[in-house]
Amino acid sequence: MDADAAPPRYDAKALVAATQALFVAAGLEREKAVAVAHYLVEADLLGHSTHGLALAGWYLDSIADGVMATAGEPETIADRGAVVTWRGRRLPGAWLTAKGLELACERAMVHGAATVAIGDSHHIGCLAAYLTIATDRGMMATIASSSPSGAQVAPFGGLKGVYTPDPVAHGIPTPGDPILIDISASITTVNMSQRLMREGRQFPHAWLMDSAGRPSSDPKVIAEGGTLLPTGGHDHGQKGYGMALHAEALTQGLAGYGRADAPKGTNAAVTIQVYDPEAFGGRAAFLRQTGWLADACHDNPPRPGVERVRLPGEAGLNRRRQALQHGVPLHPGIVESLAPHAARLKVELPAPL
Repeated sequence: MDADAAPPRYDAKALVAATQALFVAAGLEREKAVAVAHYLVEADLLGHSTHGLALAGWYLDSIADGVMATAGEPETIADRGAVVTWRGRRLPGAWLTAKGLELACERAMVHGAATVAIGDSHHIGCLAAYLTIATDRGMMATIASSSPSGAQVAPFGGLKGVYTPDPVAHGIPTPGDPILIDISASITTVNMSQRLMREGRQFPHAWLMDSAGRPSSDPKVIAEGGTLLPTGGHDHGQKGYGMALHAEALTQGLAGYGRADAPKGTNAAVTIQVYDPEAFGGRAAFLRQTGWLADACHDNPPRPGVERVRLPGEAGLNRRRQALQHGVPLHPGIVESLAPHAARLKVELPAPL
């Protein structure tokens, strides 16, 4: 495809149906396949193209290799009402995260706030894709994740990778669209680095560090002992370093399972927190405050070169609305990466619109 040409678009429902069929054919229990398909496509709807269907082939390989469990329930390690801890038994992260967020919302309605910690999950994908489970109910949510078997980010001042990008997402209800914040403790991600390596491209800025400690924009340094730079880079990377330490403790520490156990294969730790504003200052008062803040940001005069000030998640929600109406644009190579799996599992992939 011409680099300047628009990517092909696909009907969202057709993508979900085909993806679900792939995972069912691969042996995943139907309710788990439904969750995986929904949240992978949801990531592409929001524009998170490295964490949507781009992951599906890897997930299918994980099933074939026995890394992702295909059936069963998480093990309950602790349950104190407002606080629940699960051992995920390497079940699909999309299913565990959605299930954990639903439970946290139910418990928050009783206790005002609730936390669900999950250890030993499989990869969970795009954190922002789950937030509306809570915000659609008028609740505020935080999701943090880390990967105990990965180590692509060095602590600030160091050379060797110790932890992963450790993303954190926050969903904040407002009188209009929710604010959907999805950030990480590193400037960029492993998945984006791998994509650019495959495509022979570089980052627009020096967001990586080579094995000698020099800033780099070349993703190949990751395969040569380099690391992702923490948020803040060489200058203010102590900020990303602090974020990562908190995320690691919040996820693996609270779940009681992580790096100290040296897990092998794809592994994630997740902590979900949900707050019911009604149990605090009241839902109407909460929305009055978040509405004022949203309006103040929107009304702020833009600096030169910026059309207008947006809120986090605003562009993604607009992309989602457009994609549902006109089709989901998929990054080049995603459908091609699924073709061998579709042929092996005898599933027909949808044609572009």
